[in-house]
Amino acid sequence: MSAGMANAAQTKETAMELTPLLGGSIVDVPGIKLGHHTLSTRPTGCSVLLCEEGATAGVDVRGSAPGTRETDLLDPINMVDRVHAIMLSGGSAYGLDAASGVMRYLEENKIGFKIGNGVVPIVPAAILMDLGVGDFSIRPDAEAGYQACLAANATESAEGNIGAGAGATVGKMFGPNFSMKGGLGTASYKVPGTEVVVGAIVAVNAVGDVYDPRTNQIIAGARNEDGNGFRDTVGAIMNGRNVVKAVGANTTIGAIATNVPFNKAQLKKIAEMAHDGFARSINPIHTMSDGDTIFAVSTGKLEGVEGNVTAIGTIAAFVMAQAIARAIMAAESLTEYNLPAWRDYVAKASN
Repeated sequence: MSAGMANAAQTKETAMELTPLLGGSIVDVPGIKLGHHTLSTRPTGCSVLLCEEGATAGVDVRGSAPGTRETDLLDPINMVDRVHAIMLSGGSAYGLDAASGVMRYLEENKIGFKIGNGVVPIVPAAILMDLGVGDFSIRPDAEAGYQACLAANATESAEGNIGAGAGATVGKMFGPNFSMKGGLGTASYKVPGTEVVVGAIVAVNAVGDVYDPRTNQIIAGARNEDGNGFRDTVGAIMNGRNVVKAVGANTTIGAIATNVPFNKAQLKKIAEMAHDGFARSINPIHTMSDGDTIFAVSTGKLEGVEGNVTAIGTIAAFVMAQAIARAIMAAESLTEYNLPAWRDYVAKASN
């Protein structure tokens, strides 16, 4: 039995014993709205977090191939201390243009950093590389960002092949012919006995394999050549397997949100700790071909509370790992691009 099939068998045996993945959504954090726009002409899109009353934010970039916008503003030594949206987009560097559409929407609604008689909306953004799935020339633009804003609300969101996760793929160390469908996921956690809420959203588009944080078993990643099970990317590397070098075809991007008041320096630390959630669920992670980026946002709605950065960062990492698994389990196969999803490649095989 291959390692991948053994993994599927173990998944079946333990399925009844597993604690369910976290439910909820990042919009469970008061002051956050979430909207998506998914292009119909190829699998790609963008997702926006709207913070219409303004929010404090920090960011931590760990991958070596990032594509970002306005992240310098989030440095604690810099002046602007409020953001009005966070944009996550497909389309590689072209997708950063989606943030311009978010700015247009916010300006129309007079939301932004006030200068004279006008406003300048602050919209940090990060992109992932999905140009290899379909027509390279089709990518999210300013209109896509604007439409995502129009769709934004505070109700629970769909997941999987939507918004920034529409063209996401995982398990690409051995080349695209053996990869699988990634996607977009979200989750939240309310601390018992308090009003503290921590939410996460993530678009999973990694070089590495994705693991279920409850079992440490691979749920999506580089497939075996015979189409049965997984290669186990880390195991193959450790055994000296020759691999195809992936160039800029990846990146997992996401955001943490909480209602607990924090300053920019504290949120940068929370974003940094949230990367542990990436590391628990994706391996290898933070590679030369990934631009892994996490934003952390505080709406400050829970007034009069002094938050523990270490505790919230710990929760953030846990919620992020759960959101990653949800992204994979919600994704749907793109058979026309030879991209099976967990639900068809693993879940059906283990039933």
